[in-house]
Amino acid sequence: MNSYVTDTVAAISTPVGFSGIGIVRMTGSQAFHIINKVFKPKGKSFEEYDDKKIIYGHIIDPKDERIVDEVLVSKMIGPNTYTREDIVEINCHGGIVPVRNILNLLVENGANIAGPGEFTKRAFMNGRIDLTQAEAIIDIINAKTNKSLDISMKQLEGSLSKKISEIRQLLIKMLAHLEATIDYPEYDIEDMSYDEILQNTREAHDMVQNLLYHSQNGRLIREGVNTAIIGKPNVGKSSLLNSLLGEKRAIVTEIPGTTRDTIEEYITIEGIPFKIIDTAGVRETENIIEKIGIEKSVEILEKSDLVLLILDGSQPLDEEDFELLKLIQARNSLLILNKLDKETIIKPEDLLKYEKEIVQISAVEEIGLEELKKKMLDKVSAEGFELESFEIVTNIRHIHLLEESLKSLKSAIGTIEASMPLEIVSTDITEALNLLGEITGDTIHEQLMHEIFSNFCIGK
Repeated sequence: MNSYVTDTVAAISTPVGFSGIGIVRMTGSQAFHIINKVFKPKGKSFEEYDDKKIIYGHIIDPKDERIVDEVLVSKMIGPNTYTREDIVEINCHGGIVPVRNILNLLVENGANIAGPGEFTKRAFMNGRIDLTQAEAIIDIINAKTNKSLDISMKQLEGSLSKKISEIRQLLIKMLAHLEATIDYPEYDIEDMSYDEILQNTREAHDMVQNLLYHSQNGRLIREGVNTAIIGKPNVGKSSLLNSLLGEKRAIVTEIPGTTRDTIEEYITIEGIPFKIIDTAGVRETENIIEKIGIEKSVEILEKSDLVLLILDGSQPLDEEDFELLKLIQARNSLLILNKLDKETIIKPEDLLKYEKEIVQISAVEEIGLEELKKKMLDKVSAEGFELESFEIVTNIRHIHLLEESLKSLKSAIGTIEASMPLEIVSTDITEALNLLGEITGDTIHEQLMHEIFSNFCIGK
């Protein structure tokens, strides 16, 4: 067994800084032994308290019996704990000094400092959760909207794990029959017909494909929709950002080129996070700083899920506008005619040839913003974001592994339809099985596990 499973580790689980309460956690076989050295309960001894009890007392320095802090200690006896090991949680006064002093005392008396995600890694290694559930925990912590939180909570409950397990069990059953037929031809094993093999493989293929079907929506729910606001200088990009946010986040002036760098903020539309990026005005310029900002804007445009091109509806179109219209022609985008509060010169019918949805607004007067938000939501998901099934895949790692397993299953189907040897079919199905196992952690290597848990905060 690896050292990170046998060692007793401790960490500060609350953000370091000024707060009402700080929490220091410790897990491992020596957790109770170490806490006995530094904790003096009021009344009976620590050993006499039952499982899941909160005990009042003082943390003391055993070297001189000096009181370090007044605390509440939670006693949790394994295996019915988060890590399936003995756990101690010390609720102390918040602040930098108290929590660090307590952590230092635990280390001086036998604990090691926990690494990022150490507690959740032990929960995985000790079989309490699988890898999809472990990754759901960090998604819960990082959730930007209630919808992304709902999906992560369902994944933590095991909804994705169950679906992956169902597919793997189908492949394992089929693979076992194939391997027996291949390895022991001398025995009278009932052959699985090519039709049966094809049917089972197609069933597995369709189940994987169904998980991938909504994965784009899942990624957008988890990470947000990268939305670039572009346009010439002074058409109202920053005013639109401020109106969408409901606050003055960007500087607005009548001077063209005020925005020299990109500004990024999140808004939520019906539970979907949109990462709004206000870019520098795109135009020809000799100003070095402004030129860098414009180049960055074009770069952001290429990486965006949605582009909002703003045109000044009170001014006739010019060459710069036409260039921008060409720039977004092949992109997922909306045309916004701004400054509806002024006399309008450009009409929606003037832009019909560009075959883009058009929204008329006044960013300053906040006219047309609700229609704009609705169209923004429609543009990123033609089928909406209804969570009819909670097996929505949001994790990029999971999506990649599902895509690779789908390729293996497609290859297996092609092999079967060509009536090729069962050994080749078996190879493809084994590959799909192993790829799906990487999602749940049934087949995973140490380096990948380290990479996943390194994204966790220390103390979780």
